[in-house]
Amino acid sequence: MLEKKTNTEFLVLSTTNTQDKNIKQPLCELVKKSLKYYLSNLNGKDVNNLYELALSELEQPLLDMIMQYTRGNQTRAALMLGINRSTLRKKLKKYSMN
Repeated sequence: MLEKKTNTEFLVLSTTNTQDKNIKQPLCELVKKSLKYYLSNLNGKDVNNLYELALSELEQPLLDMIMQYTRGNQTRAALMLGINRSTLRKKLKKYSMN
């Protein structure tokens, strides 16, 4: 579950460990772990467009969830995201979400 932590202003994600206890971790820490795992599995190979890959892995679900939350209202979604509505439309088109 994604939630906004009220006193420290960062996104946290609830995860479940092996003892079925919820652990809240900053989203940035989970991103770091995912990137570390990805890089460790490259086995020395170079990769192109890692920046674009990482952004799309976050951006696409973010847009999807915001559009669901706003029930498709692009003006409201753009305001929530802090971007221009035309920028939002371009991003939605990029991910075939229009």
